[in-house]
This record gives sequence, structure tokens and C-alpha cells, in this order.
Amino acid sequence: MDKNTEQEIVKGLQQGKRQAWLQLYEAYAEQVWRNIARLVGYDSAVVADIMQETFLAAAHSARDFKPHRGSLRGWLWTIAQRQVALYYRKQKPNISLNQARTWWAALDGETSDWIDAKADMPPDVLQSKELAALVRGALSELTPEYQILLLAKYVDGQPADRIAGQMDCSEVAVRSKLARARKAFRKALKKTIRSAPGAREVSL
Repeated sequence: MDKNTEQEIVKGLQQGKRQAWLQLYEAYAEQVWRNIARLVGYDSAVVADIMQETFLAAAHSARDFKPHRGSLRGWLWTIAQRQVALYYRKQKPNISLNQARTWWAALDGETSDWIDAKADMPPDVLQSKELAALVRGALSELTPEYQILLLAKYVDGQPADRIAGQMDCSEVAVRSKLARARKAFRKALKKTIRSAPGAREVSL
């Protein structure tokens, strides 16, 4: 989305214009849906509830949006990330995540090297639902900007130049941010794994 279009949408949102909300929804709803699903799983009812709460919260805070502090995409995803956090706080202890942590602790292999990309994970580990749960848990610990970057690059497969265009920054800046995001993700994943009962220590 170019800056002029974004500015028009922002102005419309702050004036409460229905057309501006339709434009915002059409531009970002699909991506926000996918990103929420990657964090909470693909239960469509759960994702739909979080989506609804996200846009309701956006409606309440639209007048406070400051364009100089970031893009509409980042603003909306920050709200969505808060709603995901609220969803998790309302849930009972996450049995699937606890099971995933225990599963990781019982693995036979150089698990710390797998995380640091010093060795390849076996295919059965890469494709496991337990690893997917651990990855979602780690992603939820990151800032919205890092979440957007990692999902765009490694899940959607977007090249750095396209991400740069979406985030209104240079390709060099995107590559630098991606490097920091990867480092933050590895740290978050290690923290998530260390919570496993009897988990082996993972060096930082």
C-alpha cells in the first residue's frame, strides 16, 4: 500500500468512515487471519473470534493512531498480537505446549545444534506437531514487528525487497531486522524449551 492511500485510509478511520474500514479490511484481513492462525492454531472459530476482537479494538483506538509511529499494518498487527495474548491468558494451561516441551526433552539428538542451525533437524522432527507448538509459543514472545518479518520471510516466502516495500523501509534495513529477529526467535525458542520438566539445558 502506498503512503498516499494509507494516509487517506487513516484520515477516513479517524473520521469513522465506513469505506475506510472496508479498505483496511480488504488490505490486511487475510494476512492478519493467517498470522493469528499460525500463533494459535487453525481452529477457524478461535481465529474468527480473535479477528473480531482485533477489529473492534482497532475501531476503539483508531483516533489515537499516529502515522509517524508506524504503518497501518504494524498498528493492526500490534492490536492482533495483544488479542492473541489475551486469548492465551483466558485459556487453561496449554496441555499441547506442555506435551511439546516434554517431547523435546526426550529427543535423542544434538538439539541445541538444531536450534542454532549448526546441524539439520531430522525430517520427522521438522514435520512434528510438537515442534509446531513450540514455534508458535516462541513467536508469541516476540515483538509484533519481528513476528511480521519472520512470517513474511519464512512462511509466506516473500523476498526481502517485497517486505521492504510493505514496511516502507530499505532492503538493507529489512535484512538487518531479519537477522535480529532470527536471533530473538532462537532465544525465545530456547526459553520455551527450558520450561519443559527435566529439559536439558540449552546454552545461550
